[in-house]
This record gives sequence, structure tokens and C-alpha cells, in this order.
Amino acid sequence: MTSAEAKLKERVKELTCLYEVTSIIVNVDYDQIEASLEAIVYCLKRAWQFENDTEVFLKVGKYQVKTDYFEPKMIILASKIKVFNKIEGEVLVGYPSEKYSYEDFLVEEQNLLDNVALDIGNLVERKQIRDSEAITKRQMERTDRLHILGEITAGIAHELNTPLANILGFAELLTDKITNKEAVKDLEKIMDSAIFSREIVKNLMFFACEMPQEMKTVQLIPIVTNVIKLLTPSLRDKKIKLVTTYDNEKLELRADTVQLTQVLFNLIMNAIYYSPENGRIAVKVLDTDNHILLQIADQGKGIPTELEDKVFEPFFTTKPIGEGSGLGLSVVHGIITSHKGKIEHKRNIPKGTIFTVDFPKL
Repeated sequence: MTSAEAKLKERVKELTCLYEVTSIIVNVDYDQIEASLEAIVYCLKRAWQFENDTEVFLKVGKYQVKTDYFEPKMIILASKIKVFNKIEGEVLVGYPSEKYSYEDFLVEEQNLLDNVALDIGNLVERKQIRDSEAITKRQMERTDRLHILGEITAGIAHELNTPLANILGFAELLTDKITNKEAVKDLEKIMDSAIFSREIVKNLMFFACEMPQEMKTVQLIPIVTNVIKLLTPSLRDKKIKLVTTYDNEKLELRADTVQLTQVLFNLIMNAIYYSPENGRIAVKVLDTDNHILLQIADQGKGIPTELEDKVFEPFFTTKPIGEGSGLGLSVVHGIITSHKGKIEHKRNIPKGTIFTVDFPKL
């Protein structure tokens, strides 16, 4: 074979490789992108001058594929893979070092490698854009569902308020008129159930943003102290020790006192519920440069990994039927967001959960 024929053969192999890579990318299944990258690797192997001895390695992001006998100690040509102008990987083509030298590579092979690396980078960019669009779509669908749920919830709350007030009022009137102790006890149970139901309705109205917000400058520590006093009987029942740590006793923030009390009540009450008897709850208020951090740590079983993303969803609860509405943390999340803050949770060590509320300073 003449030199011209050999060069022509190599150019045909290179063009074939580029065509095949383009076809792979055009027909890519983004859910099976690793298979497409593997196909590209074998296209490169066939495109090199000594294809029987050629080995290829490709790594980009979390993906890594290579031919069977690739070794890092080979004589290698390399090209970086950029995704959105940031180096995210590389593609390497090598020959066995005991048999070849760098002079055995062709200039055109480096150009081919650079073009394929560029195509791979474009492919990964398109996948990331597609994944981002899918996430955004799911978020929009969830927001729309929550908006509809809020509308329905507001209507239900308004409809329930009047009959619950009537049940409570008439039960109180009957209590004053009836002398039978057993009947009075039954009426008290009715009133307790009505009060419990009214609290759920109140949570529904908070969730649906139907309660007017009164923002003003308040001192945080007295509110925390007051909530802990209200929960003292629950702490005593389970023999739980609650420890407080305050960086600054005079911390102030702009908040709705009622809503802030509800946030604290829900978070500490949850910590009590999930804590074992003789457990320990730590409440910390930390003063940073621009933020006020409120941490509530318990020693319960913790949040299972598969449920970590659901704890702030409305009507989601791990409590038994009748012991929770699933609105507590959803309402807490909504209140904190309306105060321009954020709430996160993480595992406590060695066990339990830490909820951290981050409020901006005045």
C-alpha cells in the first residue's frame, strides 16, 4: 500500500469515527448515557492507526468507561472534556509502551480526539440541561398542587370553624346545667375533642395563609422560655431533661409572636414525642454575624433516609392515626419561609435529629 493510500485509509477511519460519534449522540438515551459513552470509546479504538493495540479510557463526571486492556502506564494521547467551560473529565487513547512511542501517533489523531472530547462535553451539557428542566417541571407541578391544596384547605377550615364553635359552646352550656358527674365527664371529652379539632383547623388556616401576620420586633429568648414552661408537663411525663444554651439573652428579630410561638411549640413538642423516656433535648440559640440560629436536638430514632425529603410536606406524618395531622412541620416551614428564614434537619450523633432554624437579623 502506498503512503497516499495509507493516509487516505486513516482519513476515512477518522471521518467514520466522527460520523458514528455524531450518530450515537443524536440517538442518545439520556437515561442510559453510559452505554452511549461506551459506544464512543469503541469508535475511537477503531479510528486509530494501530487499532488492534489501541486502548481507550473515558471519564466525565460520575461516568467512567474504558476498553478491556487500558493501563495508565501506556503511551497516551489525552484531551480534556469541558462541561459549561469547566473541566469535568478527560478521554485518553493509548498504545502499549513496550511496543510504541509518541511518534507513532498521528497529528490528525490528536485533532480527532479533541473533536470527540468536545462532542462528549456537549452531550453531557445537554443531559444536565434536560435533568434541570425535569427537576424544574416537578417543582412547578408540586407548587401548583400545593396551591390547589391551599385553596381547598382554606375552604374546609372556614366551613369547620362555625360548627366546632357551636359544639364547644353548647357543651359548655350543658356542663353548667347537668349535675350527673358521668355526664359531665362525657361533655368534657366532647369539649376536649372540639378543642383538638379547632387546633387542627387553626393549623389548616396557617397552612393556607389565612391567618393575618403581625410582624414586629420581639425578643426571642422570653418566647423560647415561655414555650418550654408550657411544655413542662409533657417533659415531666417522659422524664426528659431539656437543656438550654443562649449565646445572647437579648436577641431580637422581626417576627409574628403567635407564629413564632407556634414554630417553637411544634418543634419542641415533636422532639418530646420522638424522644425516649429519660432522654435529653438540647435547645440552643446561637448569635452569628448576620443570622440567629435556633437548634433543637433530640435523641430519638431519627428520620429514616428515605423520608428525609418528605418531612415538610403537608399531611405527611409518621405518627399513628389520631396522634398527628401531618401539618405541624409543613406549617412551621411556611411560617419560617414567610419570615425570610429557612429550616433544615440533620442527624444527631449518636442518634436522633437536629432541626436548625435560621432567621436573618434585623
